[in-house]
Amino acid sequence: MKKILLSVLGLGLLTGCLEQPMESDGSAPAVPRGVASITGDRQVVISWYPNSENDLSGYRVFRGNTERGNYFHIGTTRSTSFVDRDVTNGRTYYYAVAAYDDSGNESDLSYDLVFDTPRPAGYGIRLFDFQAIPQASGYSFSTYRAQDYRASTSDIFFEYHTASGGLFLDVANKDTDIQDFGYTDSLDDIDYAPDKGWSPLGYVEAITGHAYVIWTADDHYAKIRITAVSPNFVEFDWAYQISDGNPELRPQHETPEKLALLHRTGILY
Repeated sequence: MKKILLSVLGLGLLTGCLEQPMESDGSAPAVPRGVASITGDRQVVISWYPNSENDLSGYRVFRGNTERGNYFHIGTTRSTSFVDRDVTNGRTYYYAVAAYDDSGNESDLSYDLVFDTPRPAGYGIRLFDFQAIPQASGYSFSTYRAQDYRASTSDIFFEYHTASGGLFLDVANKDTDIQDFGYTDSLDDIDYAPDKGWSPLGYVEAITGHAYVIWTADDHYAKIRITAVSPNFVEFDWAYQISDGNPELRPQHETPEKLALLHRTGILY
């Protein structure tokens, strides 16, 4: 009988301990660190390092239109990333993150200066040799479409040089520049447009797996990566910065963890 009473008494004491609410220490969590952004097409992924507090409850994400302007709360999450889909391509946004605990204590906004300019992107564009099918040999980044290489808005076009057997990407006008960035594993291996290295010839050899940067006549930057090429056609993925003179094509060199995040959110395929 004594053993039973002791067991019940112990259970009651344990239950009483479990039912006691946790007391707040009155201290806010640490300010989130390592805040960074990843450019997408009509979306921006914000990520940061995890806090270590035992009573951490989550994070609040804020956005502003200028570096020193007002930041507005745009979302709450328990993870260490947030996808902002309420953005417009070509417009620059500023981000900050705060951490809060179970008692409602909230940290200051993160100190990192984080801004991003989302830009359009596309996949599987196919251009044909300008001598064989001229009406589908050129590409216009500003209108996001294949078209006649002779159109005033065309930026580049595809050429199969029959005499040499060479495959080339040519600029469609004298004020457009192009350069071969070399082999890349993905389109997003290019983060910023370089300021030199443009082809003096106005054309580059089209090679599968190579990425290219284009500086258009109206001062916009674009990048492509060739996924297939033959004497009949070239196929590529692309991204285009619609903000005038902005060389930002992808702002961060990403860690493997952030690259995995890109795949999960659909920015990389």
